Amino acid sequence: MRTRYILFLICSFLIFRIAVVHSQTDKPLELWAPIPEWAYGYDSQPQLGDKPPIPTPGNRALQSGEDAKELSRPLTLEGSSATFSRQEIRHAQDVIDWFPEDYPPMAEIIKYGPEALRGGEPDWACGSCHLPNGKGRPSNAPVAGLSAEYMIQQLYDFRKGLRYSADPRKPNTPNMIRMARAMTEEEIKKSAEFWAAVPWTRRYNVIEADLIPKMYLNPNNNMFFTVGTEPTEPLAGRIIESPIDTYQVDYLRNPRTGFNVYVPVGSLAKGEELVTTGGGKTIQCNICHGQDLNGLDMVPPIAGRSPSYVMRQLYDFRQGTRNGISSQLMKPTVANLSIEDMTNIASYLASIIPSSSGGT
Repeated sequence: MRTRYILFLICSFLIFRIAVVHSQTDKPLELWAPIPEWAYGYDSQPQLGDKPPIPTPGNRALQSGEDAKELSRPLTLEGSSATFSRQEIRHAQDVIDWFPEDYPPMAEIIKYGPEALRGGEPDWACGSCHLPNGKGRPSNAPVAGLSAEYMIQQLYDFRKGLRYSADPRKPNTPNMIRMARAMTEEEIKKSAEFWAAVPWTRRYNVIEADLIPKMYLNPNNNMFFTVGTEPTEPLAGRIIESPIDTYQVDYLRNPRTGFNVYVPVGSLAKGEELVTTGGGKTIQCNICHGQDLNGLDMVPPIAGRSPSYVMRQLYDFRQGTRNGISSQLMKPTVANLSIEDMTNIASYLASIIPSSSGGT
């Protein structure tokens, strides 16, 4: 514990030095680089006046072209003893628990959400978006293996409005703010303890490429899905996460299915230099995030995590939309990083196989 405290002090001092050295060269936030829209699940830049859709509980009404018999047909998944209908799966507020053996008994707040626990309308539960195993999707956070202390602090930051998205269109953040404000102190504690106890395992197949298969962006879940197999679409400096098996991820919501991660050619080597040495622009990540990048107490693990999520956080820190206590240490570390630098960092971190679940 004493060693971790000393490392934290060293980290804070080095970041302070960087902030002092570069404070005169920092550009105004409003004039900085265009937003990496692909990391937020969009293919265009946000416009003045853009707002996220108002979160509303889903309904089970038939949609155009849907067949009631097909929706009610029981579906199974290899390796699972559970059975769900398509109607249950497509109802976004339900927690589709295919593999309960992959994690400890699910806390009620994870399974039902705060509104439903108090007799209100069915609402998004923690496990419906982050998935029961905490691995999440490119459009939201991978929360498995984060320390309980870190998770509690983030929920408080959401509750206080200190953490929100740099892209005003993204619905996740206002939904998290609303959920955090509706949760009791005990529910916040239990949710954080649950995610901390769920082991984190990497599920990304990282591929450097100039051309990738044609992608379809689903506006309903802000995810990219592969169309065909031939590499015909320029990656053009982006990172694209796409399910290895679209049917498993999108139709069955299989939480064990992995993702192909297409990253720019050369980004892994460039990212490794920035992460391990700072590249003359920042400090090396392991000073704060631990030697193996699996986190230290209130500092989260970053090895083998979703590159879309990592990219959003780096950009949000740079834009000033993350303002919690721990965020103050990150702001000067990203002050001199370009969009390309951040992309390289996120690419390299996604390629690392964590040495442990991290965060606890």
